[in-house]
Amino acid sequence: MREIEINLDGKGLRIGIVLSRFNSNIGDGLLSACTAELLKLGVAEDAITVATVPGALETPLILHHMADSHQFDALIALGAIIRGETYHFEVVSNESARGILEAQLNTGVPVANAILTTEDDDQALARMAIKGAEAAAVAIEMANLLKQL
Repeated sequence: MREIEINLDGKGLRIGIVLSRFNSNIGDGLLSACTAELLKLGVAEDAITVATVPGALETPLILHHMADSHQFDALIALGAIIRGETYHFEVVSNESARGILEAQLNTGVPVANAILTTEDDDQALARMAIKGAEAAAVAIEMANLLKQL
């Protein structure tokens, strides 16, 4: 039986990040944790590209475009959707997640989804550093796994 080992070596990988500007304080925290982890895992600073979009619903289009460019080994979606008083939270959460999934399935480029969906600002603040760093590791692991397959 062949078992493929987890590989978190980011050396030589090109990573694209799409950052939603809505709830920017959370997004900035996600981006900071994500880029710090990418650098820690060996991704070169000049191999990281960050594109910003107005909100989570605009994220999948840019991910798809970046994937189609063949310039990236993996992509990362960052942002925060925080529940409000209307049904809009569910629409944005579900449709952005669906679009992110479609972007990776349609292009074959892995996308780490770190768009937080939380009940309130406190939950988002508590998760942003952890989820930002986790997204970096997921992107590297998946890019390396695809290369090994």
